[in-house]
Amino acid sequence: MKLTLDLDIDKCSACGACAIACMDQCDIDTEKGESPLRAVIDLERGDTYMYFSLSCMHCDDAPCILACPTGCLRKDPETNLTIYDSEACVGCHGCSLACPYGAPSYSKDGKLIKCDGCIERLRHGLKPACVRTCPTEALGLKDADAS
Repeated sequence: MKLTLDLDIDKCSACGACAIACMDQCDIDTEKGESPLRAVIDLERGDTYMYFSLSCMHCDDAPCILACPTGCLRKDPETNLTIYDSEACVGCHGCSLACPYGAPSYSKDGKLIKCDGCIERLRHGLKPACVRTCPTEALGLKDADAS
């Protein structure tokens, strides 16, 4: 099974519920300077204005994995999501330099934190927090192998 987080940009209302759910699920403390793992982005180009929810894209050929010298990042064999072990992180920031989406963040102790697709929730039959809370169902979880 190859899971992907899917965004229907036409349904996104930029409400931010996904980002708040992610911060709650991951115990992100913005008052202590920690960065949310999901962001709602506004984009204006000429007459076009759009917004979308962005986090780790769990790339098939994840450049962050290749850039990590310690093996902190890897693909989950069951879901194909990009997961990490912050204990193995040495804080070199190689993954964030390699990531085209700017997804990796770091805790106060310099260790990697990033979206892991709520892997523990998935292992217990639950949806990722961002998907579960999206009021417009703009965010979804799908099996890319099934399409």
